[in-house]
Amino acid sequence: MITTAAILARGLGSRMRRADGEAALSDAQSASADAGLKGMIPIDRPFLDYVITALADAGITTVVLVIGPDHDAIRTYYTQTSPPTRVQMTFAVQDEPIGTANAVIAAADRIGDAPFLVLNADNHYPADAVRALAAHETAGVVAFDRDALLADGLIEPERLRQFAVLDIDATDALRTIVEKPGDTLDPASEVARWVSMNLWAITPALVGACRAVPRSARGEFELPEAVGLAISHGEHIRVVRAHSTVLDLSSRSDVPKVAARLRGTRVHT
Repeated sequence: MITTAAILARGLGSRMRRADGEAALSDAQSASADAGLKGMIPIDRPFLDYVITALADAGITTVVLVIGPDHDAIRTYYTQTSPPTRVQMTFAVQDEPIGTANAVIAAADRIGDAPFLVLNADNHYPADAVRALAAHETAGVVAFDRDALLADGLIEPERLRQFAVLDIDATDALRTIVEKPGDTLDPASEVARWVSMNLWAITPALVGACRAVPRSARGEFELPEAVGLAISHGEHIRVVRAHSTVLDLSSRSDVPKVAARLRGTRVHT
């Protein structure tokens, strides 16, 4: 079983920084949004506390937060203000925000050769999906059912164009991944049925692909492209199918909706 998870908290939070006069945020929420620190947006507790609680519920015992060199607020919160008791917390520094594959390398440099999970700091994943992915120490990804993601209205159909679409074979192995397909995707098509929300099981082979992958057209080192490179070299990526929702905290308009959904949720990091 995989017991270590790396949370990617280094991103710039560009969408969250954008002004939105219709989003009803508190002063504290606005301050975190202005700084692009999505994981620290307070919803009674910082959003990351809910993410870490779900990881602990799934059996994760070590959490590596991938942060930037200037993210003192995150480090201070988890080392002084509210240190976790259910997981061991450590930090990996990604010097520049140059993509998720580079963030995985930063995490691997801290973790070593053991397999580990990788997930976003701005997504709250169901513990059952995390537990199923962590059950085997092999490379894998959780494929979320599009219809389940859309069922509660927290994720709009058009947002699917911003997520990676997964092509899965009959043995539940990943064939290909299409990152942010944009206007080329019909969100209602069968091709778009299975979606990645960036919840991965990473092995040394995938770390090697992250080190080898070139910059993307966007100028970043991207994990989906590294996965594609690994598949082209024969790496098997198992797929865990999940028929459940994910709380996505990407923009200011998401904050009130996510806060309403998490209200009353037990937090125990």
